[in-house]
Amino acid sequence: MDPQNTVQAPAPSAPAHAPQNQPHIPALQAATERVQEKIAHLLHIESFAGMVLMLAAAAALIWANSPWAASYFTAWHAPVAMTLGPWSFSTDLHFIVNDVLMTVFFLVVGMEIRRELHDGALASFRQASLPLIAAIGGVVVPALLYVALIGGDRTLLNGWAIPTATDIAFAVGVLALLGRNIPASLRIFLLALAIIDDIVAVLIIAFFYSGGLQAMGFVIAGAGVLLVLLFNRMGIASALLYVLPGAVLWFGLLKTGAHPTLAGVVLGLMTPVLMRPSSRPAMATAQQALQSAQTQLAQPEPDAQQVHQQLRAVQSAQRDLLAPALRLPMLLHPWVSFGVMPVFALANAGVQFSGTDLQSSAPQTAMWAVMIALVLGKPLGIFLATLLAVKSRLCSLPAGLNWHGVLLVGLLAGIGFTMAIFVGGLAFEDANLLGAAKLGILSASAIAAIAGLLFGVMARSRITDR
Repeated sequence: MDPQNTVQAPAPSAPAHAPQNQPHIPALQAATERVQEKIAHLLHIESFAGMVLMLAAAAALIWANSPWAASYFTAWHAPVAMTLGPWSFSTDLHFIVNDVLMTVFFLVVGMEIRRELHDGALASFRQASLPLIAAIGGVVVPALLYVALIGGDRTLLNGWAIPTATDIAFAVGVLALLGRNIPASLRIFLLALAIIDDIVAVLIIAFFYSGGLQAMGFVIAGAGVLLVLLFNRMGIASALLYVLPGAVLWFGLLKTGAHPTLAGVVLGLMTPVLMRPSSRPAMATAQQALQSAQTQLAQPEPDAQQVHQQLRAVQSAQRDLLAPALRLPMLLHPWVSFGVMPVFALANAGVQFSGTDLQSSAPQTAMWAVMIALVLGKPLGIFLATLLAVKSRLCSLPAGLNWHGVLLVGLLAGIGFTMAIFVGGLAFEDANLLGAAKLGILSASAIAAIAGLLFGVMARSRITDR
């Protein structure tokens, strides 16, 4: 038989197509992983988090002033009830957002403070002294300016703490918009200052905005703290298991009359910052997986799938290799930045312009006092306190930070959005006063962000001049 005239039978369709599709599977996996990495990177960009927060606030304002405004207020005050045997609990959706979800926000704040106190910008008095003095100036001057502007009106006096706090997400997000040429020391100074601001805000909430404290609540809260310490002693690493003692602590603080979100701060400050002894097996597993991956890559034709599996094993060991105070903020950051805070903004930034009587003296004064105290009081207090500390030689400006940078930090610190609204809700029970205060906060935050951006762009060369 002539081979040239032989007609070859077609191969079965499945085997013929299988070798052609196999090379595309790793490519598809690689493309999928690249998309996942891009999304993960996007979720950790501070400027993007600030934009989401701003969009949520804008959506709340539009919704509250639209023809569907009634649905906005009805939705957030919708009743929520839970029953477990003889125990029942009823509240509304607004309470769930402000008192339950915001506990997660305060948990992240507490862990950030714990980490900074351990080996960060607040680890030593020498490191913390300058941002500490600057933060004190940024708290005292706005509070005094607010008190001076209200002119002795006792109905407004309870709002003195509203302009004392800085919104970290917004401030750092606006700073990120100025580009990567901004000195790292300026960003660290802003972060340290904002963290100290948060500490002061937590103390203010605990001491000035808590009701009559009930002894039984302290007993329950103490039981929650003891459970956390017991779990730590037992080496329990699963974050989910700490929900139970966290809930006991939260309920105890609620019963005391203190604000229950402080439970998040307490839990955050109790989070371990050192790697546990039980992480040694995970380290050995990670080292073995890395060695296997290196061995495969050294082969003439490495098995890509096996290398991928080994690298996955290294990634899964990350949970036990990282201390909880490092791992949990990484895990919770996207949920807080793109879940809790935008929902809080959506639930609290919806001020109805027609429903807020700005013609009356007290609401009008509250709005202007909050706005001026944030926009002018914050930069003035921070700059003057820093200047006094440096000129008196108590502190010195860190390398890379100059006076233009200090002024930029002061301007951005006037963005008080999340924490200021939170404190405002505790300060004013009157809906009209609260609405006016929120308008002052929103206006001040927008003005401070624009002022910081404009100053940063115009003085970029001077800010980056080392």
